[in-house]
Order: sequence, then C-alpha cells, then structure tokens
Amino acid sequence: MFDQLSESLEAAFAKLRGRGVLTEADIKEGLREVRRVLLEADVNFALTREFLERVEKRALGVAQLRTVSPAQQLVKIVHDELTHMLGERREGLKLSTVPPTVVMLVGLQGSGKTTTAAKLANKLKGEGRQTRLIACDVYRPAAIDQLETLGRQLDIPVYAERGEQDVVKIARDGLDQARRARDRVVLVDTAGRLQIDETMMAELERLKAAIKPDEILLVADGMTGQDAVKIAQGFDEKLAVTGVILTKMDGDARGGAALSIYGVLGKPIKYIGVGEKTDALEDFHPDRMAGRILQQGDIVSLVEKAQSTFDADEAKKMERKVRKEGMDLQDFLGAMKQIEKLGPLEGLLKLMPGVNTKMLKQVKDADPRRMKHLEAIVLSMTPAERKKPDVMNGSRRARVAKGSGRPISEVNRLLEQFREMQKMMKKAAGGAGGRMRMPPLKFR
Repeated sequence: MFDQLSESLEAAFAKLRGRGVLTEADIKEGLREVRRVLLEADVNFALTREFLERVEKRALGVAQLRTVSPAQQLVKIVHDELTHMLGERREGLKLSTVPPTVVMLVGLQGSGKTTTAAKLANKLKGEGRQTRLIACDVYRPAAIDQLETLGRQLDIPVYAERGEQDVVKIARDGLDQARRARDRVVLVDTAGRLQIDETMMAELERLKAAIKPDEILLVADGMTGQDAVKIAQGFDEKLAVTGVILTKMDGDARGGAALSIYGVLGKPIKYIGVGEKTDALEDFHPDRMAGRILQQGDIVSLVEKAQSTFDADEAKKMERKVRKEGMDLQDFLGAMKQIEKLGPLEGLLKLMPGVNTKMLKQVKDADPRRMKHLEAIVLSMTPAERKKPDVMNGSRRARVAKGSGRPISEVNRLLEQFREMQKMMKKAAGGAGGRMRMPPLKFR
C-alpha cells in the first residue's frame, strides 16, 4: 500500500535534506518532483494542483526554526496537506439512536462487496454489536451461497430468500427479523454490475426509499485508481453515498484512489481492505495514513493491533515466568508466534517510524517460511536443551540441524538471536519495581 508513492516522496525530500536553508527556488524544485510523484500515483490532476499551491504558500511563509531543518518543516507541511487531502479526521460508522442501524453496501461487481460485507460484520461483532447480514444480490450466481458460507464461518446470521427476485421484499423481511432479534446493526449486501447502468441504479434507488438506510457505503476497488473515483461519482449522484470502503489496498502501490476520492467526492473513506482474511479491514485515519505515506510510521495503529491480537493473560503469565526463572527457547518460540499473529513483518515495519523502503525490501525478500523453520529447529531439541540452550555444543547443534532439516548455520543464528533477546529481556526487567519495561526499538 502506497509503496511506490512513499519511495518516490522519500527520494524527493532526500535531495533537500542536505541544504541548510531552503530558498524559494529549492521549494519550487522540490514541489515539481512531488507533482510528478503524485501524478504518477494516479492522483486527480486538479487535486494535485490545489495541493501543491497550498504547500507552496505555507512553505514560503514559514519561519526558519533553529531546532528544525527546513526539509523537516517542508515534510511537516506536506503531512498536514496530505491529511487534508485524505479527509482531515477519522469518520466512523454513524450508528442510529434507535437500532438497528441499517447500512447499505453498493458497488460494481468484482469490487469485493460481499466479502467486505462479511469483514465489516465481523469487525462490528468484535466491537460487541450484534450484527446481521441481508443477502440482496439475487443476480450473481452463488452470491447468496458465498454470504451464507462467510456468515457460518464468522457465526453471524444471514437473512436470504432463495428464489425471490424482489430485493425490496427481501430487505424488508430481513429487517423485520433483525428487529425481532434486537440486532444492533444490519448490513444489506446489494447486487453489483459490470458497469453503472440505469436498471441497476433504479433498483438501488427503490431499495434506498424502502429501507431508509442510515449509511450508504460505496465499496470500490482501490487498485482501479481514477476509475474508482469516477465510479464513486456515478453512485453518489444517484444515491448520495455517505462514505467509501476502498478494497484491495494491500495490492495498490500507488494510492491514487485513496488520495483523490475525498477531494473529488467530499465523502469520507471509512474503511480500507488490506487482505483476503475476514479480519483484514482497517479503520481509515487520514492523519495516520499520511504518516505511513511519508514513512513516519503509525505507532498508534501498531499498539491497537497488538492490543487486539495478544492474549493479555498469556503475556502476564510469561512475564512472571521470565522475571522468576529467565527466558528459555520455548518462551522465545511463543513470543515469536505472538508477533506472527500481528500479520506479515513487512506490514508491521511500515507502522514503525524510521523504517525506509530499503529495510522493507530486505524483509520482503526474506523467506516467508522463516517461522516454520524456526519452530522446526526448536522442536528438534530435547526439553532440557530448550530450557538451557547453553548446553548446545557442536554435536547437539549438528543433531538438531539434521532433525529439523535446516542447515547448521540457521541453528547457530537462532541461538544467537535468542541470546540477544535474553539480554534485552534482562534490561527490560530492570526498571522500577521490577516491572518489565521494553527498551525503545532503534533502526539504523
């Protein structure tokens, strides 16, 4: 997500960092490069021009501060204006004071609408909101089957009427059932088409008039760039959409749709799809996303992800054991598995400040089966060896390498990494009151 854009902007700002004072000519030169980068990212031309005009006006008027380099000041201005372009602030789902909140999901066929409906239902369920899905796509073969399968996987009820073609009747009947069940949120999955047509829009307008949704969310494929913006305009003209969900953002290295859709439409991006799994739907925060684009990281999102993923009881149990007995290889493996639950390492590093594209490439090129190899090595050891890795002499290492099917160099590397983590844990445990305090991570 935004990889090409981030890399190009980083290169543009790198040229300015070595200069003690930025002249008007320097700023104009830098912004010409930023303009090229944004247009290559498929950002709307008019929005790009307005963005650069605002940045230039602020950059030329800013006072030179001794404690902050001119290049850093320019990056701060670009961050603020990117945040403005992306929508200023986070806008969540507008929940009705009288439940259920009715959310209508619309979009073209192939945008990932049905999968997104299930992802959003799963997210709302995780927030403690009793949610129901209504299957109103009566045209696409197996659309109802897909939604029901996802509903079963997530333990979320799905209302469907097989053989019924009247989507208004299906939606009304589904809402009646939701009210009886006292559901908090109802998500209506509508039919998509290969392109916007009058018949499709007329049906959606009838459905909107009948169920009076609290939210109409457009599900758009983020990889289609400016086409996604044009599609959004078409839906908004007919239905007055209240927000956008951009899908497939994990595969979009440019980000043109995300950077254009708010400025053109004036409607907030509420969520972004960042993978195929049912939990791969993120709240969209304009300021945090601007930080990611400029490689400043997103620590708040990283902490939120950790809090929602880690088992707090398991973490406390491990902390007590490590403080009392020290860390062994079984603990090390457990910690690595907890980190793995957060998602691919590349995605986590993007949330950390100071991580550049070179570091990300090194991680990207690493063997994705690394965790499986690590686990095979640890499990090839005896319980005594896992508890006291210091006993691992040459013959033991050779035996473990043979048992795990990994080269002895990997066994040596694992033991070295374990010793480094042991040292770090000892330092972390040395804080006031004996509480574990993790030292800050540094990237060089």
